[in-house]
Amino acid sequence: IVLDTGEIKEYENHSENRSENKDSLRKTFKKIRELINTNFTGKPNELAFTVTYKENMQDEKRLYNDFRKFIKRLKYKYPNIDYMSVVEPQERGAWHCHILIRFNGLETVYIANKEVAELWSNGFVNVKAIKKNVDNLGAYLSAYLGDIELNEKNKNQVKPGQIIKEVDIEGKKKKFIKGGRLHFYPVGMNIYRASRGIEKPKVEYMKYKETKKIVGAVTPDYSTKVLILDDEGKEINSIAYENYNLCRKKNK
Repeated sequence: IVLDTGEIKEYENHSENRSENKDSLRKTFKKIRELINTNFTGKPNELAFTVTYKENMQDEKRLYNDFRKFIKRLKYKYPNIDYMSVVEPQERGAWHCHILIRFNGLETVYIANKEVAELWSNGFVNVKAIKKNVDNLGAYLSAYLGDIELNEKNKNQVKPGQIIKEVDIEGKKKKFIKGGRLHFYPVGMNIYRASRGIEKPKVEYMKYKETKKIVGAVTPDYSTKVLILDDEGKEINSIAYENYNLCRKKNK
């Protein structure tokens, strides 16, 4: 609709990849972080799998078909599990998949790489315990999804205006090209999947002073602020985001 005239026109909005719809991707990544933080805390019965292909496999349909078969085999051996999976494109275009799994009914779990590799049967795997000392687990595990790590090979490809951010991963400072991986995601692709037992975050609306009563003296593990400016650059409002982990209170 042309607001000035009320005229209705047809238009074609075709995007070849997700980099042209960054707002939608940011919302998806935010949802992924919230789902991870709601359902995984690094308990001894939680594991993180990374499954890759031995060849440069770029077919997303095959990826999901192989993943479905893998989960079916895994459930045959471990029936009572819940999982979240997130697909990630490598710089060469090949797909691999990160999977967080909670083994319900078990206090602790250990599975060897060899066992998971046999169940996956498409290439390489990496099995790790989920970091239990990370406050914002969702942000930690999703650090690579939309961004590409800055290295010697791609540092000359950084475009003017692209943001370089620094992230602390396992005690090491790493630099990433913000949004550098987005163009690898095809439009309409499901970036993540979750089992039925994965709970959605519970949302409550309240005043900021009421939230401070809940978190008490806990220090936020992540915070940021966006300033709202008028045409003359004067601040007229601001939007603050703070993330707290009440499982590990930090009185500072």
